This record gives sequence, structure tokens and C-alpha cells, in this order.
Amino acid sequence: MIISASYRTDIPAYFSAWFKAGLARQYVTVKNPYNNRESKVSLAPDDVDAYVFWTRNIAGFLAQLEDLHAAGIPFAIQYTVTGYPRALEQATPHWERAVELIRVCAARYGKRAVVWRYDPIVLSSCTDAPFHRRNFARIAANLSDAVDEVVVSFMEPYAKTRRNLDKASAAGGFTWHLPEQDERHDLLADLSIMAENHAIRMTSCAQDGLPIAAAKCIDVDRLSDIAGREIRARKKGNRENCECAESRDIGAYDTCAQGCAYCYAVSSRQVAVDGIQRIRPEDVTLAG
Repeated sequence: MIISASYRTDIPAYFSAWFKAGLARQYVTVKNPYNNRESKVSLAPDDVDAYVFWTRNIAGFLAQLEDLHAAGIPFAIQYTVTGYPRALEQATPHWERAVELIRVCAARYGKRAVVWRYDPIVLSSCTDAPFHRRNFARIAANLSDAVDEVVVSFMEPYAKTRRNLDKASAAGGFTWHLPEQDERHDLLADLSIMAENHAIRMTSCAQDGLPIAAAKCIDVDRLSDIAGREIRARKKGNRENCECAESRDIGAYDTCAQGCAYCYAVSSRQVAVDGIQRIRPEDVTLAG
């Protein structure tokens, strides 16, 4: 079994102690967000083939990575670095700090261990296409030789996303829009060339009709390379056009306080702050 930790929240940034306690206990529970039913997920070494961590800030989780590595348990890190203005990202680390931490992980565990995510691409009056070309180019240049893949997608207009973006745009004095297909293709054509110039392959996350290959964020080939042995899991995407292998996610919604206005997993930053404060390391689930 592959454990995803987590596309619902940022476990490395906020819940290092909780994860450590779960490893010691050898299980956590996950609450279904639609019916509140809890199910047990084993973290026993014999039951876990690999971990995939999703984060914007690995700084407080480096000791946990080292413990997993010492125990011979493979992992990959999906690391988001977008470098957007504070009007869109209230509390994310500065992009230069994020790049520094990616390079630390790549140096210790190899460039296959970290995937850069420039995701989602938000088109707005403060992050227009020229901004993305400049911004992506500088991040890519600083990640040269540290990663071999960048995953991109364009923002999906989920209800939470629209509501939070509208609120942020009213407060920040900017506008946002959903790009047409030609605008998407023109931008990706330029970004993919920039990535290739730094030996970084660009893929797209669960979006059809883009002129680049589909990503496998839960990627058994990558995990097998990291592990030095074959890791098997059937393909079982989480949504339409998803190419991921089957995994079990152990996170919970409304528990990431980094304040990304476009996030699909958080109702509001204050709700997330309150949720984080309720969770103790000894809790078996993140859903308070």
C-alpha cells in the first residue's frame, strides 16, 4: 500500500509530531469527509510500500524523512513552489526558501525523490501570463539539477475556490479569470521550453486537452527507482483524467493554514487555523 500524506492538507508543514506518533502507534484513522465514517489505515512497515508527501514547507519534517530513510522506507515528495504574491498566498514560504529546502532533500535522497509542482496556475491581474513566464523561469533556473519533473495544472473553479478567490480579489484589489484553451496552450508552450532548458520534464495533473504528458503524482515507477526495487500498485485515479496509482490518503480538509486563495481543500484560513489548534499529536485522526 502507498500512503499519500496528503493532498487534503500539508502534513509535513503542520503535523510532523502527529505523523511521528502515528508511526509509533503503527496506524492512523481517516474520516470520510462526506459521511464522517472513520477507517483505520495501517502504518506498520510490513503494510506500507512507500509514502508520497505533499507540501509547501518540509523544514519541520526533515527529521521524519531521515527516520524513514534510515528504516529503508521509500518516499517521494510532491513539493509546491509557485512564488505568487501575498494577495493569493498569505503564509507560504518565500519561493527562495522553498527552493533551498528542495535542494536539501535532493542532495540527501536524490533528484528522483522530489517533484516540483507549479500548481495551480492562476491567471489574474497580479499573476498574468508575463508574470508566469518570468516567475517560472527563475524558479526553474534555481531548481536545475535538483528535480527532473514539474507538474502543472490550471486552477479548477471549485465552489470553495471561487468563493475564496472572490473574497481575496475584493480585499486585494485584483481580478482573476479562467483562461481559454489558446491562452493555456501558448503559456504552456513557453513554460515547457523553459523547463526543458533545465532538464526538467513538464507534466499536467488531471487535465485533459493540454499539449503535455499526463502526470502520475502517485508514481510507482518513480517510487521503484527510489526504493531500488519494484513497487506495484494498480492505476486508480482520484478523479477524471488522473493517472495516479492506488494510494490511501491520511489527511483531512480544512487543516492547512497557508492561506492560498485558490485552494480546494480549505473553506477559509480561519477555519483551518481553528482546525489545526484542535489537533493533538496523540489524536488518531486529523479530522478534529
